[in-house]
Amino acid sequence: MADSRSRRARRGVARIASGRPGPGRAARSLAVAALLCGCTGEAERGMSLQSGDVEFERPFPSGEPHLAVGAEGRAILTWIEPEEGVPALRVAIRGEGGWSAPRTVWASEAMFVNWADFPSAVEMSDGTLAVHWLEMVGDAPYAYHVMLALSADDGMTWTEPFRAHDDESPTEHGFVSMVPWRDGAGLAWLDGRAMMGAGGGGEHMAEGGGAARGAMSVRFRTLAPDGRLGPEALLDDRTCECCQTALARVGGGLVAAYRDRSESEIRDIAVVRGAGERWTEPAPLSTDGWVIPGCPVNGPQLSGDEGGLAAAWYTGVGGTPQVYVAFSGDGGASFGPRIRVDEGLPLGRVDIERLDDGSAAVVWIEASNETPRVLLRRVHPNGAREAPLLISETAGERSSGFPRMVRTGDEFLFAWTIPGEGGGIRVRAVRLSD
Repeated sequence: MADSRSRRARRGVARIASGRPGPGRAARSLAVAALLCGCTGEAERGMSLQSGDVEFERPFPSGEPHLAVGAEGRAILTWIEPEEGVPALRVAIRGEGGWSAPRTVWASEAMFVNWADFPSAVEMSDGTLAVHWLEMVGDAPYAYHVMLALSADDGMTWTEPFRAHDDESPTEHGFVSMVPWRDGAGLAWLDGRAMMGAGGGGEHMAEGGGAARGAMSVRFRTLAPDGRLGPEALLDDRTCECCQTALARVGGGLVAAYRDRSESEIRDIAVVRGAGERWTEPAPLSTDGWVIPGCPVNGPQLSGDEGGLAAAWYTGVGGTPQVYVAFSGDGGASFGPRIRVDEGLPLGRVDIERLDDGSAAVVWIEASNETPRVLLRRVHPNGAREAPLLISETAGERSSGFPRMVRTGDEFLFAWTIPGEGGGIRVRAVRLSD
């Protein structure tokens, strides 16, 4: 990462409080949303998006939320919230009766808490839940491993934690993506086993300086409901050091996306396609040509189904921050022209969901205003863009995190973080209406 946080700050005990929007300002976003929906003269379509009230929230200093969709469209929310000063991974499930009470998966002083590298969950075909989080294994800033635990009773009880990767070196392992796959799950992650530097933990080419020893890689393996792990597959042996990975099911296969890193420090988004152990060679999603001698901590996101694939990503090529969407009709083998979706000054931190008609909804943080905002926009493969919808005001600092989004039935769910006292994580539904 670009900064050198203290051990206490890395655990998330201290969070930046300056410039924060309070709960009242977040609630006023509904009024601003109405203005945003009618002010741009963008493409008019038959489907509209209607924002609802905040339906789930946790107090400061909760953060690092993630959303997943499980069986029958229920949503699974994970986040980190200290318990008696100890970092704890928590989970809640949204079913027909609303949100369950928060349940603690794991609490540990050794939990690695990071604004950009956060836990996640996935539900397998038999209802087994799997969660991942990060656990420190040494004193070096980036010495941590990916840990997994399983639950067969909707999170009431969990198995003992176990490591997701074979490598035991005190280096970085994180930025995990998990999706349901066959009878279990598939997971991709960044793996720093080749980055052993002085004192362990490796060194990063983070934005602002720093030298890397060895290269970061991206790897994949499967996870069965009984905890068995499949063989590791190396997807790319030289990638950006700390941008999120993405993984999506498309037809009968999988597509992974991540920020690549060439010998000349071009850090564009790459994709690989596979069905478990066999994968294609990496290929560019879009040839942006962004040369940057450090990790921007801003990874891509994918959303796929039987009919196609949509991708969203951030780039700073030419010194101008930009957010793009592109569509693929052949399972990620090729993508159409990139479509710019931001309002002029994005911070990135994207997420995307594909809709049944082939369009996609993309969410990102936009700073082209006095107050940074979490915005949602619907984009069509022909390049048409609908007016943006305001999900919430937020803040530009890192503690505002990454907004996450899932589609469940005829609505989207959004999770984000309001930093500082009076803040914490929030979840809001946005309905799709014809």
